[in-house]
Amino acid sequence: MLSANGNGSDGGFTGPSIDDFFPPAVLFAGTPFEMNRVMLIRVLVLVLLILVFWLGTRNMKLRPSRIQTAFEYMVGFVRNGIIYDTLGERIGKRYEPILFTFFFLILGMNLMGSIPGFQLAPTALIGLPLVMAVVSWGMFIYAGMREKGWRFWKDSLFVPGVPWFLYPLLAPLEFLSTFIVRPVTLTLRLTMNMLAGHMLAVLCFLATQFFFFTVLADGNLLGLLGIGSFAFAIVFTVLDLFVAVLQAYVFAILSAIYIQLAVAEEH
Repeated sequence: MLSANGNGSDGGFTGPSIDDFFPPAVLFAGTPFEMNRVMLIRVLVLVLLILVFWLGTRNMKLRPSRIQTAFEYMVGFVRNGIIYDTLGERIGKRYEPILFTFFFLILGMNLMGSIPGFQLAPTALIGLPLVMAVVSWGMFIYAGMREKGWRFWKDSLFVPGVPWFLYPLLAPLEFLSTFIVRPVTLTLRLTMNMLAGHMLAVLCFLATQFFFFTVLADGNLLGLLGIGSFAFAIVFTVLDLFVAVLQAYVFAILSAIYIQLAVAEEH
């Protein structure tokens, strides 16, 4: 649970705050290598992902176990359902490592927000989504330049079929939409979804704690409202798990679609 306390200093209710996403340093405080709880969770997720892929790919058998089957299903879903279906096999193979990294890194970071003891998704802070959106944006430009050369910029800014005298008006809009809005929306969509979902779940858990251990403990039957807030907390936690998977999919598929738009001849 976040550091927010369900009981205020005056005995009233205190909800979660955005400050909870900026915990104090726990290692190497005051040095350039200072690490807080969020950074430690990021390192842990990276270690776990390396471990999962190492265990999942070693000693693979023709007759797979249930664990190997589940691992192959997840990998196959990303490779075929997101990458190859969007980009085709030839172009998809070229960008497969980065798109794989996007999906599984975001999924791992998102799920940490629902695991008891951690309950803080690093993707709810804007830094990591921004870095991945910039990488996606750079990959989109690289893909277009590789396939089309300088014609990529002409195709991106000057829409075919539009009368030439409208280009001075439409070209700046196309530039804004294609090269500015896309990375911004990629960043904000992931950050805001994880932040909002987590805040709702934490708010309900803190309300449950307040109703049961402050209001009901004082003999006030209004504390039974904690049953309702606990039910909502469970619902929001389940919803948070769904959003964690969905946002990993959305980020990866949009990155693949942007590449497809960059290399498409008809665009």
